[in-house]
Amino acid sequence: EMKKFLRLAFFVFCVSFFSGVGSAAVIHDLKIEYRSGRYELVSHTYVDAPREAIFHVLTDYDHFNRISRIYEESGFMEPAADGTPVVYTRMRGCVLFFCKNMTRVERLETREPGFIHTITLPEQSDFRYSVSEWILEPEGSGTSVIYHAVLEPDFWLPPIIGPWALKRRLLEGGAGAMDRIESLSREHSASSQVQGAGPDFVTH
Repeated sequence: EMKKFLRLAFFVFCVSFFSGVGSAAVIHDLKIEYRSGRYELVSHTYVDAPREAIFHVLTDYDHFNRISRIYEESGFMEPAADGTPVVYTRMRGCVLFFCKNMTRVERLETREPGFIHTITLPEQSDFRYSVSEWILEPEGSGTSVIYHAVLEPDFWLPPIIGPWALKRRLLEGGAGAMDRIESLSREHSASSQVQGAGPDFVTH
C-alpha cells in the first residue's frame, strides 16, 4: 500500500509540473520508472529557442509562476554556508477531486548556459529525496533539453485515485510546461537582442 501511495504522489508531482495548454516544443521521449521507493522521470525535448535564453527562464525563480500556474510562490532564500544559492517553490496540483500543496527548498547549482542541478533539502520540503538536472545542448536552430529527476515524496494520497488517471493526464499535458518555457525563452531572446542593439542615431 505504501508503494501505491508513493507512486500516486509521484504522478501528482509530474502532472503538476508538466500541465499546461497547447504545445510547440517537441517531446522526443518521456519515461517514468519506479526503483527502490523512488521515482525517476527522464524527458528529451526539442525547444525552438537559444539555450542561453532557456537557461535564464529555468533559473529565474522569482518568476517561476510564468512557467506554470501550479507555482503559487517561488524565489531565492538565504544562500547556503558555502555560497550556493538556495531556492524555494510552493506548488498546488490537482488530479480529479484531490488537490495537494507541495513545498520544495533546493540547493541550485549551475554551469551557464548548459547545466542546472538541484538538490532538495528534505527537512524543509515535502519530499524525502529529490534531485533534478537540466542539460541544454545546441541542436539546429534551437536546443536539445534533457530533464532528469528522481523523487521520493513525503505525503499521502487517497487510494481511490487510480494511477491510470494520473498517468493519462501526464501524457496528455506533457508538453505544456515545455511549450511555455519555449515561449518565454523566445521572448527573452528577442528582448535581449533589442536591448543589445541600442538606439539608432542619425546625424547630419
